[in-house]
Amino acid sequence: MIDKYSPLPIYYQIEEAIKGRIEKGELQEGEMIPSEREYAETYGISRMTVRQAITNLVNDGYLTRRKGKGTFVANKKIEQKLVGLTSFTEDMKARGLSPSIKLLDFKLSEAHGKTAVGLGIQTGAAVYEIQRVRLADQIPMALETTFLSADLVRGLNEKIVQGSLYQYVEEELGLSIDYATQELEASVAREAESEILGIAKGSPVLFIRRYTYLTDGRPLELVQSIYRGDRYKFIIDMQRG
Repeated sequence: MIDKYSPLPIYYQIEEAIKGRIEKGELQEGEMIPSEREYAETYGISRMTVRQAITNLVNDGYLTRRKGKGTFVANKKIEQKLVGLTSFTEDMKARGLSPSIKLLDFKLSEAHGKTAVGLGIQTGAAVYEIQRVRLADQIPMALETTFLSADLVRGLNEKIVQGSLYQYVEEELGLSIDYATQELEASVAREAESEILGIAKGSPVLFIRRYTYLTDGRPLELVQSIYRGDRYKFIIDMQRG
């Protein structure tokens, strides 16, 4: 029920009502919700108010719009704890999902700026530049661009980078991966990114820059990833002291 005399905005009350139905399982993943007109008639409010509530829930990842079809309950987000260093392939398999990769670009280029600094190499040194789409159960999850020093990681080819890069580095090259540092930022999808990830332009995304290091202290990789905000969330456990 909507209380028009409550200090809480009506659009917020509608949001909470819909979220409550989703969390209780009354609205299932992939189920279409009533139209804006139906909600407006049910609660005796304007469609603009309903639209604001629906838009907020879409931005928060509870709902998803399908052009020409309607608004549906979104699939639950994949949760990843920022504890331990694992590959995307390992994360998805641990969740019972089928990981796959779509290779967009694989080439040798020259390191400049943050890439050269992050990899601890001279400006102009050769690096492998790999751009891949990460998928889980055939659904695009992230657009990932990886840079590796060509002198450190030798013998890369398109076949190798369509699998687990960490597995190749550790098992084939005999290098031992130690730790990584990550920078996370909130952002929005640009046109090219939205087309690749299958989301609307301007949709919320998570931009992550990761520097990975070997046990001898040498930088292994610089990875810049754009994760879909509607399908992915990161969890950090913190302990006082």
